[in-house]
Amino acid sequence: MTEQKKVPTAIAEILRKEGIEVIFGYPRNAVLEAAAEIGIRPIIVRQERTGLHMADALSRMTRGKHMGVFAMQHGPGTENAYGGVAQAYAESVPVLVLPMGYSRRVAFMRDNYNASVSMRDITKLCEPLTSGGETGTVFRRAFTGLRNGRLRPCLVELPWDVMEESADIGDYKPVVRTKFGPDPDAVRAAAEILVAAKRPVIHAGQGVHWAEAYDELKELVELLGAPCSTSLEGKSAFNERHELSIGSGGAAIPGQLRHFLDNADVIFAIGASLTETAFGVRMPTGKTVIHATLDTADINKSVICQHALIGDAKLTLAALIEVCKSLIDGPRDRSAVVEEIKQVEAEWLAKWMPLLTSEDAPLSPYRVLWELQKVVDMDNVIITHDAGSPRDQLTPYWKSTTPLSYIGWGKTTQLGYGLGLAMGAKLACPDKLCINVWGDAAIGFTGMDFETAVRERLPILSILLNNSAMAIELNIMPVATEKFRSTDISGNYAEFAKALGGYGERITEPGDIAAAIRRGIAATERGQPALLEFITAQETRASRI
Repeated sequence: MTEQKKVPTAIAEILRKEGIEVIFGYPRNAVLEAAAEIGIRPIIVRQERTGLHMADALSRMTRGKHMGVFAMQHGPGTENAYGGVAQAYAESVPVLVLPMGYSRRVAFMRDNYNASVSMRDITKLCEPLTSGGETGTVFRRAFTGLRNGRLRPCLVELPWDVMEESADIGDYKPVVRTKFGPDPDAVRAAAEILVAAKRPVIHAGQGVHWAEAYDELKELVELLGAPCSTSLEGKSAFNERHELSIGSGGAAIPGQLRHFLDNADVIFAIGASLTETAFGVRMPTGKTVIHATLDTADINKSVICQHALIGDAKLTLAALIEVCKSLIDGPRDRSAVVEEIKQVEAEWLAKWMPLLTSEDAPLSPYRVLWELQKVVDMDNVIITHDAGSPRDQLTPYWKSTTPLSYIGWGKTTQLGYGLGLAMGAKLACPDKLCINVWGDAAIGFTGMDFETAVRERLPILSILLNNSAMAIELNIMPVATEKFRSTDISGNYAEFAKALGGYGERITEPGDIAAAIRRGIAATERGQPALLEFITAQETRASRI
């Protein structure tokens, strides 16, 4: 016997069957109330983009086991959400997006924003729910897209009039999850190339996170005695304090990473798209490239490869390890490689130590982040950066030690992304110290959602680098700055944090940095979100090698 329920209730029950415990949103959206009625916690944000960023982080930190879901109003709410969906798409993060839609009779009327039309280019699946009877079918398609293949947002638009209809989802079961591995012949060919290589480099991307292939990556690196780098999205997939780590790169890059890539004869990229972007690691030309990825569209997209392995990163690495073991007697002597890594890194780092240890005031942002790394427990932290200078001043020097202790991003660079990521991470991992590092430009985009952290009891640590300017733009806009002060921005953000109910402190002296960080951490341990505002110099130098 069937049981008919109103569509919003049916959708909420599907979410619960798929393991959803939290739904992010901004009213009005019928699913938010229906979800609350059956025990799914709604988290209401101050603006749509931040809610999507939180959903993004929840999906990442749980590897999709607790899928991030965001629900918003039709029209302006959906328009405001566009950037957050685009960000998740560019970073290959699965998020279920549930915009309300205009009633079917006017859904395609000019001037009515139609999400299922306008967001097709930034989603993996994008369709309207055209009748209550199709609720189970449409959501089955959406969750199948979210849990299989290349992971990206899926969108189901919910026309208002359909919400008044009934649906029967009594036979709905959670969707299957699948994995596939590479061609065995291709694996053998790749293994032979890797074993014969004189100077191989292994470059790991976000696919290692999604596949939870950390042990396999470490085993292959140690078997071959090869240096290992990561993309920004892949950062923390390999312990950066391991003696074979050469760090991660984006717009800014550590010297040892550039050195080993440029001098490699074979580059093995695993779980990485190798997309050409100003915020990714530039691959050198003239190398033998083995490209292992889940998506065939990545092959020869930006980087020419001689060998390709298509499939799940964990299955790919396991297959490679098995063949490599049959070709060599055991783990290779890596002592020469380790010594070279130490030497090159020391030479590069020596050039940056004056900034990392500067006693100047205004503060060096490098000194702030260097002190932060020394104060926190690196094995129990989750950190992310914002766009621009904070990203470049953090990523080359921060050595992540445990999986998913760093949320990296960069293919698209929306200011304000880091706050929502830190809040979503704290929701997923309440026992971790969750940090976002941003500047005074980024806080202008999403800063009001610091109040969301207070209201929703998400005690994050927010590190704000305030130099009273869009410093990274100073060289680009010299006339506008001199004549009109166009790049000047400012505010007292510590007082702002206090006004919103958080802990706020402004720091101006280098000797106070470490103690202030400890006070901020103590505030989070008491359950209070903390914002530490460091008054910094207008530093624009970055390690662009």
